[in-house]
Amino acid sequence: MTKEREVDIVYTWVDGNDLAWQERHAAFTGIKPVGADVDCKGRYADNDELKFSLRSVEKYAPWIRRVFIITDSQVPSWLDTTNPRVRIVDHKEILPPEAIPCFNAQVIEHYLHNIPGLAEHFIYSNDDMFFNREVRPETFYNSDGLPYVRLLRSPLRSLTIWLKDKLLKKPLSHYNSGMKRASDLVVAKYGKRLSEKAHHNIDGYLKSDYRKTFETFSNEISPTAVNHIGAGNDIQRILYSYVPLVTGRACKEYVDKHTSFMLRIHKHDHYERMEKYNPIFFCLNDSQYATDADRALARKYLEKRFPEKSQFEK
Repeated sequence: MTKEREVDIVYTWVDGNDLAWQERHAAFTGIKPVGADVDCKGRYADNDELKFSLRSVEKYAPWIRRVFIITDSQVPSWLDTTNPRVRIVDHKEILPPEAIPCFNAQVIEHYLHNIPGLAEHFIYSNDDMFFNREVRPETFYNSDGLPYVRLLRSPLRSLTIWLKDKLLKKPLSHYNSGMKRASDLVVAKYGKRLSEKAHHNIDGYLKSDYRKTFETFSNEISPTAVNHIGAGNDIQRILYSYVPLVTGRACKEYVDKHTSFMLRIHKHDHYERMEKYNPIFFCLNDSQYATDADRALARKYLEKRFPEKSQFEK
């Protein structure tokens, strides 16, 4: 791997079990993180997924240069912060002052390009996403160094969203409405409609293109910085994939469950399906439907799948 193709990985992480964090959250929002999909417990509960994700990095992607972990004044208790390959990035380092405190992932993701020292080629992952098989830089970038954008085939997605929104007057989820706004921005600017859904897993980006996209749509993105919790005008991170696609700065690749699998932890039959598909990437998706018993089962699964301690742990 040449110097210009050095690749970093970026994680967003929060420990919702931390009492100090809970107090900050409650003081700002007046509510506890339970219930709604925008601000439920599943968005903040920490089951040591990051620890196991880093074990998957060491096992299947040891070539990754550095690990950046974006946090809200928190550090995982098990993390070896003396490891020169790891850097904790506090929200205050990359977000504008008006965004602090931030409990909204869609806001945080707009500012990844502000991470000090981040490589031009970087991979972004939530803490509940994992490598399941060996990967190389070529898994994420073509021979010209342009990223592959992995999407789910959904030829009727635009029609379905229109029917729900306009005809049935059924509100879209926060995630889907944010994707629709991203798609609408691309149409307005470039005259091309992309509506395929992201595979919601580990993806590669170019920092310079990420920054350029942010600057192109800063008038629309910047007002969302004050959305400390998910709000109606949030813009989903798919914008940073759609724009490179329509400008010839990325390659589209459709995925199936053998490539990328979302294991919803409240659906226990998904563990069997995971073994069947043996995907390259998988996500253990927590949600408002999951219970603490579901989270305990997910942890047991990760302990079995990634039993060996990594260099990133104390």
